[in-house]
Amino acid sequence: MTVNRRISIAPMMDWTDRHDRYFLRLISRQAVLYTEMVTTGAILFGGAERHLRFDAAEHPVALQLGGSNPDDLARACDSANHFAYDEINLNCGCPSDRVQNGAFGACLMAEPHTVADCIRAMIAASTAPVTVKNRIGIDDQEDYPSLKRFVETVADAGCKTFIIHARKAWLKGLSPKENREVPPLRYELVYQLKQELPELEIIINGGITTLDQAENHLRHVDGVMIGREAYHNPYVLADVDRRFYGDTAPPRSRHQVIEDMLPYIETHLAEGHGNLAHVTRHILGLFQGMRGAKQWRRYLSENAHRKGAGADVVREALNMIDPAPATDTEDRQVLSA
Repeated sequence: MTVNRRISIAPMMDWTDRHDRYFLRLISRQAVLYTEMVTTGAILFGGAERHLRFDAAEHPVALQLGGSNPDDLARACDSANHFAYDEINLNCGCPSDRVQNGAFGACLMAEPHTVADCIRAMIAASTAPVTVKNRIGIDDQEDYPSLKRFVETVADAGCKTFIIHARKAWLKGLSPKENREVPPLRYELVYQLKQELPELEIIINGGITTLDQAENHLRHVDGVMIGREAYHNPYVLADVDRRFYGDTAPPRSRHQVIEDMLPYIETHLAEGHGNLAHVTRHILGLFQGMRGAKQWRRYLSENAHRKGAGADVVREALNMIDPAPATDTEDRQVLSA
């Protein structure tokens, strides 16, 4: 299966777990979804089933791996083969101290030949396409020359798709949150890379909050990855299928998304491995901008953690969304934001 990466949702630690991905899939049938980063150690020593299982409804879905040892990455890919992911992605962009201490993530931008060795091993072991997600650079690296050198070196190892966060990562002095906001966005460097290496698939990431912005980027690159906006305001994805994939089926309304989410919630609770809040924390932003959204968030936040809380809590919260015609009209609108 060929993965169409025109629009994708970024891997986000503690956010894009399997519950969030199932929820987002109800809003967009086409956007590619990424797991939060999973380290090779977690898979090899913490149990593949625990870390890799997902619902078949999530396809197309990509697994993002964290690691820098080619053998370990190959073994992790072999484990992932049994779960039939649509893509395996290597994280070369996360700047957290924990990742740096493990000698992977953004610090790999300084070691393109190591990344190339990893990619060769992953491609040999994986039945799915292997891709890389990286920054435009780290610390005091020269800007464009270092980026191009990194990409060319890794591309020579067989990687043909690069997802590029258009900010540098400062490994010392900035927190992971600051690294998502403080370094300036340099979209023009990603555009230049695509222009000079047209044979590669280049996906741009970083600071993208509207579908209009995504459309503008697609004039220069092959795909757009949306991050935090898709989590805090998930219904921004409602028009993705029509606008970028030519899908003529109407999007689900916000209310229908929740109605279709309820059986999943009931199954999750019946399995006995988690509580309601594991799911509802991801759906708080669905009604952003609508009357009753604050009450929806408050009710779920106050009640989902309670012992024995079930799907009825979500149904009760849904009643707090103003059902006035204006709200219904907005709910049916095809969003261009």
